[in-house]
Amino acid sequence: MARILFLLLTLVVGGLSAVLTASMQNAEATSLLGRKLSTPDIAPEARARMEAQLATAVQVFETNREDADALIWVGRRTGYLYRFREAIGIFTDGIKRHPTDARFYRHRGHRYLTIREIDLAIADFEKAVTLIAGQPDQVEPDGQPNARNTPTSTLHSNIYYHLALGYYIKKDFSRAADNWRKARDVVRNADNLVAASNWLYLSLRRAGKADEAAAVLLPIDARLDVIENGSYHSLLLMYKGERTPEEVLKGAGEGASGTSARYGVSAWYLINGKRREAQQLWATILGGEDWPSFGHLAAEAEAR
Repeated sequence: MARILFLLLTLVVGGLSAVLTASMQNAEATSLLGRKLSTPDIAPEARARMEAQLATAVQVFETNREDADALIWVGRRTGYLYRFREAIGIFTDGIKRHPTDARFYRHRGHRYLTIREIDLAIADFEKAVTLIAGQPDQVEPDGQPNARNTPTSTLHSNIYYHLALGYYIKKDFSRAADNWRKARDVVRNADNLVAASNWLYLSLRRAGKADEAAAVLLPIDARLDVIENGSYHSLLLMYKGERTPEEVLKGAGEGASGTSARYGVSAWYLINGKRREAQQLWATILGGEDWPSFGHLAAEAEAR
C-alpha cells in the first residue's frame, strides 16, 4: 500500500518526483534545539484508514488535475500521515498551478511550521494575507472532524492564527497579538474564541499589555459551548482565576490538546515570575513524542 501511494503521489506532482523521493528517505525535522525529530508512530488501524483516505484523494485528483480542492486534499491527507515534506512539495506544486489561491500558501505555511522552517512559514502566511484581501471568507472543512462533525474555523481565521504562531515563536509578541486578534474576530463561535483568545492573552501579557490582556478574558466563562478546544477553555478560566494550574494539568490528556494545556500552564508560570516551574513543564513537553503539536513547538522556542 505504501509503495502504491508513493507512486500515485509521484504522478500527482509530476516534476516534483525527485523532491518526494528525497523526502521519503529523510522524513525527519530538526527541532529548534537542534534535535532530530523522528516521524511519530501511527496506530495500525488509524494508518490504514488514513492511507485509504489519501488513496481516495489521489484518485479524485487524477480525474481532474485542474481541481484545486482535490490537490489540497492530497496534500492535507499526506500531512496527516506525518509526511510533512511530501505535503510541502504537493502544496508547492499547487502554488505553481493556482498562484492566486491563498489556500495553498496557508497549508504549506502550516507544514513549514511543523518542520520548524519558521521564516518560510511566515512568508507564506503573509502572502496568503495579501491574497485574501477584499475576498469573502470560507469555512475550512475538517480533515479529522470533531465530535459534532462541525467545522469551527475558516480560511481567514486559520491564516491569521498560524501567522500569529509564527511571530509568537519568533518572540514578536506584538505582531502575534495583532494577528490572533484578527483570527478571533473573523469567526464567531466558542471554539475559535477560546483557541485564539488563549494565545492572544499570552501574547499581550508577554508584550507588556496587561490591561489589553485582561479585556481578552471578559467574554470567557465556564458556560461556553466548546466542542473541541476544551484545553484552551480551561486555560482561559485559569487565567481568570477560576481554575488552578493543578486542575488544568490534572485534566490534560495525551496528544496535542494535552501538550497545549501543559504549555499554557508553563507560559502562565513564566509571566507570573515562576520560571523554574515553567522550565519543569517545558522539560516534560520536550521529553514527549508529540513534536508536531504547536505546544511542543512553543516549548522548544522557550527552551532555546
